[in-house]
Amino acid sequence: MSQVLILGGTSWLGGAVATASRAAGHEVTALARGASGTVPPGARLVRADRATDGAYAALPGRTAYDLVVDVAREPGQVRGAVRALADRARHWVFVSSCSVYASHATPGAGESADLLPALVADEGTPQEYGAAKVACEQAVTAGRGSAALIARAGLIVGGGDPSERFGYWPGRFALAARDAHPVLVPERTERPVQWIDVLDLAEWLLVAGLAGSTGTYNAMGPPVPLGDLLSAAAQVAGFTGTQVPVSDAALSAAHIEEFMGANSLPLWIADPQWSGFLDRDATAAARAGLRSRPLAQTLAAALAWERQLGLDRARSRAGLDRSRELELLESLAPQDPR
Repeated sequence: MSQVLILGGTSWLGGAVATASRAAGHEVTALARGASGTVPPGARLVRADRATDGAYAALPGRTAYDLVVDVAREPGQVRGAVRALADRARHWVFVSSCSVYASHATPGAGESADLLPALVADEGTPQEYGAAKVACEQAVTAGRGSAALIARAGLIVGGGDPSERFGYWPGRFALAARDAHPVLVPERTERPVQWIDVLDLAEWLLVAGLAGSTGTYNAMGPPVPLGDLLSAAAQVAGFTGTQVPVSDAALSAAHIEEFMGANSLPLWIADPQWSGFLDRDATAAARAGLRSRPLAQTLAAALAWERQLGLDRARSRAGLDRSRELELLESLAPQDPR
């Protein structure tokens, strides 16, 4: 039994790490405000706001931790954690992001690619997310040297996904199976997409962290063609109807956003400057033990979450409202060049 401290532990990925830790029989402490959810049964929640001075004083005594897992995005919080806990942790894992890279134009780029300039401030805006994660990585390295695992996560998917990007496709095919209308898809489905199931990532962070793995890794699965993902999503959703391919030009002319956000087509990326965003070299993480479960399992979990949210809900985080999609199918598809 190991002592695992999760800085977070009540929201999506942190909660998955806490659950995996408890399932493995470890003692789990989660330091968090507790505003994003609850800890799994048997875990201890220590309520603290990491943005305030003395947040780590809320932890009991001088407990030594076998593993600390930090998922923060604010450099000030990471700096504070390293100052307070670096000498109390045998192993350290920090979850970073592939948004740290300065360019996403080169498919297959590895961990040695250039990074964004680090954010100087303790907190960043959403637009400064990548620069803030660079500063977080630097804080971990400054406090732990090479004795840390830095996981640059890609697109994290599965049940409970707050971004609602990956789940759009099985959810949309399930809705179309119900209303018997076609589904709008990108014409260019040979482009790669890349992801990691939240459960696979959580298990790897725990196992690799406790094993003392160190270094920096692109934490995601291998890239696959978007068309393969769409076919699998349709099968999981029981959709046997028509998929209508629409060209990049027609989608752009209709002001459809790429990848995410309101009025978007999730996972569709036409901009060549982002052609490597979902196509990075993740072989180092695979060699370090990161595994991906079968795609059908991940899609089934994503679909269950979509059903819980409501298949026909208004979509503000990612995707097209069904009414907007049907309007586009009527107006764009007949004009779409072949």
